[in-house]
Amino acid sequence: MGVRVEAIHNPAQSMPSGGAPRQNIVGRLPGQQDQLTADGPVIGEPWPTVSVVIPTLNEARNLPHVFAQLPPSVHEVIVVDGHSVDDTVAVARQLRPDVVIIRQNRRGKGNALACGFEAATGDIIVMVDADGSADPGEIPLFIQALLDGADFAKGTRFAAGGGSCDITRLRRLGNWILSALVNVLCHTKYSDLCYGYNAFWQRHVPAFGLTVNSDIPAGSGTRLWGDGFEVETLINIRVAQAGLKVIEVPSYEHERIHGVSNLNAASDGWRVLRTIIAESYYHHRRVLTGTESAARSVARRQKATVR
Repeated sequence: MGVRVEAIHNPAQSMPSGGAPRQNIVGRLPGQQDQLTADGPVIGEPWPTVSVVIPTLNEARNLPHVFAQLPPSVHEVIVVDGHSVDDTVAVARQLRPDVVIIRQNRRGKGNALACGFEAATGDIIVMVDADGSADPGEIPLFIQALLDGADFAKGTRFAAGGGSCDITRLRRLGNWILSALVNVLCHTKYSDLCYGYNAFWQRHVPAFGLTVNSDIPAGSGTRLWGDGFEVETLINIRVAQAGLKVIEVPSYEHERIHGVSNLNAASDGWRVLRTIIAESYYHHRRVLTGTESAARSVARRQKATVR
């Protein structure tokens, strides 16, 4: 099993380690320089429909910045709300009257993304955090990677042109260790396992294996496998297991604008580690089961032929 991971350069995000002012990517992009700009394609060139999925939980103060940075050519913006107690939904509707609002049916970022993926109608789906840490102006770079042949465009803070002014030394170390573990077990070359800025063709959503519908009532506090912050790791592993072509896209992570992160480095780190081990084990078992089943089928056919 293996997955092809490539990397591209993000010339618009070559920043010093201390961070830099945020900006939209303007002008032309590498690869197809006369086709794609921050506002979409030039006249006469195809532009796939793009759905932007934004999971939210009390992000009313951050949404104005996030929405302002979205390229105007996106097909739809889907805000998946985790039962916010502030004005998140009202602000989203005020900023963009055509916004699609979905209430997630369980708890956790993973469940929110699964609900958003199910509702998306675009050819391409882009995952963008609502806290302002990811720059939506980078979306054209992700789209370009997909147009250049990728199945999955994976954001990375640790490639040339990427960076972060938000990650701590402890989280950086943990991310490096977890990335190395996945690379060994899944034969990948990921440089940034725990980053949630990604884009992919909508047709590949089934490969993620995320559960949307369940009998668990909303508000019960119960989570299913993949409902939490480990969802990025889960998706990255299952993309590799499916043999999809991955291109890493350098991205710059800014500090959260307002509020406090819902991420807990310790508990969520253990959850990610558990996800890596469990996904690797169960995939191995599925492969063995499939191989044994195929061998039995061949044996039965050979026995029938002898008779």
